Amino acid sequence: MTADPHSAPMLDLPGSRLGLRSGTLLGALLALALLPGCGEAQRSEIPRTADGRPDFNGIWQALGNAHWDIEPHTARAALAMAPGPVVPVPAREVVALGAVGSVPSGFGVVVGGTIPYLPEALAKRDENRAEWLERDPEITCYLPGVPRANYMPFPFQIFQSESAFFIAYEYAAAVRNVYLEDPGPPQVDSWMGQSVGRWQGDTLVVEVTGFNGRTWFDRAGNHHSPALKVTERWSLMGPDHILYEATMEDPNTFSQPWTIRMPLYRHVNPDARLGQFKCVEFVEELMYGELRKTPVRPPGD
Repeated sequence: MTADPHSAPMLDLPGSRLGLRSGTLLGALLALALLPGCGEAQRSEIPRTADGRPDFNGIWQALGNAHWDIEPHTARAALAMAPGPVVPVPAREVVALGAVGSVPSGFGVVVGGTIPYLPEALAKRDENRAEWLERDPEITCYLPGVPRANYMPFPFQIFQSESAFFIAYEYAAAVRNVYLEDPGPPQVDSWMGQSVGRWQGDTLVVEVTGFNGRTWFDRAGNHHSPALKVTERWSLMGPDHILYEATMEDPNTFSQPWTIRMPLYRHVNPDARLGQFKCVEFVEELMYGELRKTPVRPPGD
């Protein structure tokens, strides 16, 4: 008998005399994959707490150059520049650092590449860049704010339980208590704002408000007003990776909401510990040295 050229091919499975059409076999495999428990291997790759939530406990850190500038940027000699005989040169205060004070290039973490500043806010960003040495709150060890705290070149540790989510940062001993029940509007404005979290499936969504408007997003002068609202999304990609996203809304500074996105990496060294970088005492000379009876360096030097 001549085979029907329009019929599906028959499969002769080893150990069986039953022939199944390939489409029937494919359907059976898909149905099997959808049965409860068949995705367990994939789900087991994400650590979970006793209540079934993704387990973020551990020490994490961002890699890359977003702390220099969250927008795409090329390498340059320094953040602080001064007029030179032909082209700008590093400012006197940083010239002795040489390559250590230079800025590496970065692909940026802003989705779409560019922050949608309002015209006046963009002009202020440019002023901030020109006055970086005097204006960047990181230089004087002020708390970094959100989201900047999450991609500075320092690790941070997450402490998570069924009823609590707490983040301790190595830089300046900054901390965040992420409320899992809304306590109401922030009572005061602050550097780190007030964080309120909720679960959307396996993603922790955190809304941060109540900023004092004095923090920056990076060392490049990118800024905001006290009206800033940050919506973070923390999603485990695997045992050792978090997909971190933060959307910024600030009608006083930006023409529309915008988002940053980056991976965060777990410290897998079994001896990993969160260090201490309480830098307040390290800037005393910078801020108050000129008040000495005999200054270490003359004022304005």
